[in-house]
Amino acid sequence: MEKKSESVQKEKKSLRLRQIRPVFHSKTKSEDDGVLSKALIKQTWKTGVLNLSGKGLAHVPDNVWNIPGSINFEDDEETRYCMDKRKSSEDEWWNRQNLVELNLSSNSLVTISTNIQNLEDLSVLNLSNNALTQLPSQIGYLRKLTHLYLNSNKLDSLPVEFFKMQDLRVLDLSHNNFEDLHPDFVDLVMLENLDLSHNNLKSIPNGIGFLVRLTSLNLSFNNLEELPSDIVNIRSLIKLNIMNNELKNLPEFMGELRKLEFLYSQNNHITEIPSLVGCNALKEIHLGSNSITTINDEFCQSLPQLKVLNLKDNKLTEISNEIVLLRSLSSLDVSNNLLEQLPSSLSMLSHLASLQVEGNPLKTIRRDIVQCGTARILKSLRSERISEQSTVKLAEICDNFPDKYEMERHRTLNLSLKELVDIPQSVFEDAVTANVSCINLSRNKLSSIPEALKSTSSIVTELDLSVNLLKDLPDFLSQFSHIHYLNVSNNLIEDLPESLGLLITLREINIASNRLTSLPNCLYELTNLEILQASGNQIEAIDATKEGLGALKKLATLDLSNNSIEILPPILGNMKQIKNLQVTGNKFRHPRHQILMKGTYSILSYLRDRISE
Repeated sequence: MEKKSESVQKEKKSLRLRQIRPVFHSKTKSEDDGVLSKALIKQTWKTGVLNLSGKGLAHVPDNVWNIPGSINFEDDEETRYCMDKRKSSEDEWWNRQNLVELNLSSNSLVTISTNIQNLEDLSVLNLSNNALTQLPSQIGYLRKLTHLYLNSNKLDSLPVEFFKMQDLRVLDLSHNNFEDLHPDFVDLVMLENLDLSHNNLKSIPNGIGFLVRLTSLNLSFNNLEELPSDIVNIRSLIKLNIMNNELKNLPEFMGELRKLEFLYSQNNHITEIPSLVGCNALKEIHLGSNSITTINDEFCQSLPQLKVLNLKDNKLTEISNEIVLLRSLSSLDVSNNLLEQLPSSLSMLSHLASLQVEGNPLKTIRRDIVQCGTARILKSLRSERISEQSTVKLAEICDNFPDKYEMERHRTLNLSLKELVDIPQSVFEDAVTANVSCINLSRNKLSSIPEALKSTSSIVTELDLSVNLLKDLPDFLSQFSHIHYLNVSNNLIEDLPESLGLLITLREINIASNRLTSLPNCLYELTNLEILQASGNQIEAIDATKEGLGALKKLATLDLSNNSIEILPPILGNMKQIKNLQVTGNKFRHPRHQILMKGTYSILSYLRDRISE
């Protein structure tokens, strides 16, 4: 019996070995269909999520297109087995979740079936790391899709129907073969995160400025020789990556990207640092491996929040003493340049923890000191500050007003961080002559707005009065007929003038960190308003009726965090156009913290569900 048993086991083992196929054999369609087991389908019914990543698929199993939510599901014999009433209650058809997330990444897919149109409830689709050369036009039927990952394929074009998916928030097309983009690409106006890196793009459509909700844009590793000038219209941009291209310069008026925090532009052919006046939020700038020769004074004066500056492998011959104005700088890399000396003012930067200067022909600092690291270099520079002439006097720098020629070049009047209590009328007269569009008076000690500012009312589109000592705003601000952006945050304001409601061109207003106890009625007249920031006040209640916030049909961002709001009105949930709602740090008990952490969509849904109550 034992010999017979051993014989049977050997025969079974031999059979298994004969059934084993080579690791890299091409799968048949029937084999691929078998990957989608009934157990996996049942799991998908429960969660609405189907993960077929890394299954070695050459074809998408047919039954993927027949998951609940498709038009053909009830006719499919393979998956209809769960309709039997004898199954558990979890298997009943009314408990099934429609397919909302499908992961087909890291397979060997070459094509996608036209049946993809059946998955009408799909919100997340991952097709990355395959061998796709084209997409079916039927993908345009996925109108609920918000996240689409197509990176690491062989795509060189997109069907025109693709651009009907206008609810897309995240789109990854990196590591493909695109040489240009269809003009209709700019119709994807809801995009917040766009990755076009590692392609063969030579240009970007001029209409990219219409993608005004973008917070992250990655154009690295392409063949771009220039960026479209209207990129500066993407005011919400936080991260811009354009490294490893053929760029010789960056668009003028980069300073209009006020929310930009991270700029990656290394490995290009840039010869000078662009004007970044207005980019007060910038934290990191990476411009290594370019052809930059100087760090100009204007650059140092305009970036109070900058923490990381990387200029290694350039052609720098000197660094201005005014680099001391980069007060927040913690890391500076100027290695492999042409510097013969370092400004002693570097030793005055109290946050500077990393200073890289290797590879320069320095004559004023010995090599052994450089090799000892940042602390030793800064100690040596401190010893060089022998007289007042070698020390940057911040007050002297701040007393200088920009001349009209400088203002005309950048169309900006920037008087931020000057500790001003008043501003001469002549400064505004020069601003009118220079036809400035942006005025920045932030971070001073102004207790009132100079009357002379009125003279710029017909030309200014952006006005920053934040971080001052203002208790009220003058009525003449209502005369700024072309203004798009107004920032009066971090003042002592208790109310806004009714006349402010005349600013119908206003798209963004920041009234955060003041002393407001309610949202002023004038705000409800700003029908073109898209962004309202009112955090850090003492607001106790909000009006979400048609006469209140409900009148702002274009409002996309509403920040009411850190106030004293006791009740969130359920009717607020009807404002479905709001994509970013911040209400944490208030006194209300409902919705609970768990709902708040799920984001805007969950908060609005929660409120809508309670309207009838």
